Amino acid sequence: MDSLTSDDLAIRPIRAEDWPAVKELRLAALRDPLAHLAFLETYEQAAERSDAFWQERAAGSGEGGTGARQFVAEGADGQWAGSVTVLVEEAGTTDWAGFPVERRQGHVVGVYVRPEHRGSGLTKALFDAALEWAWGIGLERVRLIVHEDNKRAQGFYRKAGFVPSGLTVPLPGAPEQTELEFVLERG
Repeated sequence: MDSLTSDDLAIRPIRAEDWPAVKELRLAALRDPLAHLAFLETYEQAAERSDAFWQERAAGSGEGGTGARQFVAEGADGQWAGSVTVLVEEAGTTDWAGFPVERRQGHVVGVYVRPEHRGSGLTKALFDAALEWAWGIGLERVRLIVHEDNKRAQGFYRKAGFVPSGLTVPLPGAPEQTELEFVLERG
């Protein structure tokens, strides 16, 4: 497939019936050389998941879902070039790392753009769609967690307006490594 610009791709929320593509893109992301810095699961763990898991994931983060929204960049041929997901975290709950959630916010996860589309503006286009959705449903801020050694991702997040909050999170299974919280306040 020839490399496309972000203008050649449609950014849209996923649909429940997209589950096979959700699975394929996630497995591709977990094969990336930097996957160990970007994702908390391994390729092997994801590959072992049942079709029912992927169906539930797509239904929960697709059009009509209220707890999350996954956006993809889709070419005219149906090929997905990248994705980003926003999870809704409600005030008064506890996040995945055990920290209290103090206000209604979004948590960006699963950021991935295929290598042949990197540098094209696609990640920005995906983030723009995700943030538009987050602000549209009344989230007060959006955050993400990034590995301390993932400098490329940190650079993009800073360009997108995210700033370090000062919160650090020990990496599950490797407490000597740290992840950093970046936040973007609603403007």
